[in-house]
Amino acid sequence: EEPQPPIVPSCPLPAKICDVVRTERPRSCCGMAMAGLRTAKYQLPEWHRRNAGVYYKAFTVGEEAERGRAEAKHLVKQAAASAQRAQQYSKNTLGQRLQDIQFWRTELQKEIMELDAETNLLAAQKLRLERALDATEVPYAVVIDNLECRDRRQPPDLVIDQVERQLLKEAELIRDIRDLLKRTIIQATTQIRSNRIQKENCELDWSDKVETYHIDDKCISYCPDSTNVQSHPSSVKFEETASTPKSWAQFSHDNIASAEQEKLASVQLRALINSIIHDASEDLRLQRAAVSEAFDCHLRELAEAKLRLEQHLQQILKDIGEEEANIVNLKKAIRDKEAYLKVAQTRLYDRSFRPNVELCRDEPQFRLVSEVEELTVFLEALKRKLMESEQNLKNLEETRMKLEKEIAVKANSIFIDRQKCMGYRLRYPVDLEVASYK
Repeated sequence: EEPQPPIVPSCPLPAKICDVVRTERPRSCCGMAMAGLRTAKYQLPEWHRRNAGVYYKAFTVGEEAERGRAEAKHLVKQAAASAQRAQQYSKNTLGQRLQDIQFWRTELQKEIMELDAETNLLAAQKLRLERALDATEVPYAVVIDNLECRDRRQPPDLVIDQVERQLLKEAELIRDIRDLLKRTIIQATTQIRSNRIQKENCELDWSDKVETYHIDDKCISYCPDSTNVQSHPSSVKFEETASTPKSWAQFSHDNIASAEQEKLASVQLRALINSIIHDASEDLRLQRAAVSEAFDCHLRELAEAKLRLEQHLQQILKDIGEEEANIVNLKKAIRDKEAYLKVAQTRLYDRSFRPNVELCRDEPQFRLVSEVEELTVFLEALKRKLMESEQNLKNLEETRMKLEKEIAVKANSIFIDRQKCMGYRLRYPVDLEVASYK
């Protein structure tokens, strides 16, 4: 506050009392006669007394005026000095205020630039997340296509093997990665929005500081000789909504602290995004290697099984040829034995017409009967063997058909796994982390 000018108390002059000795004049007899001539006149002592009073009054007024002029001159000097001191103090206060405003304005501007740079970096990381999310579409489509292709395997090979388990695991992994990337994109979007809101708050505060700086800078340039100053009696008041220096500084401090907090959260989120993309890329790479290894192992098993089936088929075809030749031999042997049997039976038949005593059970008769019985036994054995051989041939043919079908199934499985699945997996992105930059 401006110091009040000192008040010099006025000292009243001592009252001067003039005592006039009343003249004791004798009463004369002519007084009454002269009464008409003395009505409007003063006595000489009264005249002197009155003049003395006038002189004293003039002297008193002069001294009072001189003392007032001295006091006025002193008050003018004191008021001028006080005004100069007050104005200089106000100017110094405004200068200090300008320094404070400049300090906070610089801090706010620095925070705005850093927060803007951090927001741009986070936006770039968000773009990486979006590109990584887009890059997961191809692996997911590849996995789904592999599963659908392997569903077209024929029933003997339509099993839940290690490849199937690894493909299902890979599909689940890609879905989890896609969900994680989507959640992280939402989190990054929210953080970018928070960064921009806090940046806007700092910019508003900075803008107010700039405007205030210009106002105070204009105020500090005012002087009594300025032509753009005028009276504003109503301005000498404090607004009810006005802040205090402490709350004013705390407001900017809170804005900067909030900006620092958002910036720190943004930095941590960027590190988290790097970790997520790197871990997701590594998980996909490892799972892709596991699927490829499962495919290679299964293809080797299929190739070995197909080779064994082909070897068995070759043996079966050889057995079929031998069995067919055996059947031909058996049929020829039966025909030959039937010819011998016919001969023996014809002999017996013809010898049955021997007359009278000639119809004798001689040695030839017993031999022929024995021959027929022997040939009959062999024919029955050959016919049974022929039936067994024909059944064996039928079994061999059925086995051949099964083996050919199994070989076709294995060939189809190998075609699906090698040509369809493995060929389509060549479109699998090499690295998700690299894809996030493209």
